[in-house]
Amino acid sequence: MNIRQLTENDAEALWRLRLYALETDPISFGEAPEELQKMTVEEYASRLRSGGTGNFVFGAFDGEMLMGMTGFYRETAVKRRHKGWIWGVFVSPAVRGKGVGRSLLAKVIETAKVLPGIRCILLTVSTTQQAAIKLYQNAGFHSFGTEPQALLVGERFIDEHHMILELDGFSR
Repeated sequence: MNIRQLTENDAEALWRLRLYALETDPISFGEAPEELQKMTVEEYASRLRSGGTGNFVFGAFDGEMLMGMTGFYRETAVKRRHKGWIWGVFVSPAVRGKGVGRSLLAKVIETAKVLPGIRCILLTVSTTQQAAIKLYQNAGFHSFGTEPQALLVGERFIDEHHMILELDGFSR
């Protein structure tokens, strides 16, 4: 498995994997498939091209096939620039349980840690996703609250844990 930062040349593979994730695991994502389908592959390419150092996506490749993804973005407001967010974590079912998610998460955290001024990384995770929660806890994240009814998927409400990874030098 090859882990690397995605570029605009990976936009179509990313768009297709994201759509697959949204369609097959709807309770894990805040975006619905129909929302993604309104966005073109070129828009995805533009985002990858213009992300800068504070916004990036890493992918896990098996040969040429994108099998997993994890995104990161940094807050832009002056009083919030010390925070970054993990988003869009997904690993194809065919390669789950093989350390792909752990490797992706580690690479994103390692890359984010060197951004000047970053003090913490946040994420949200559906309370139903026990494997994901364990992955995040093993990476050092801890929950600081649960948002009831964070998502409405069909007629079902899904709660989400809010989790934080406090980086070296973080002080309250």
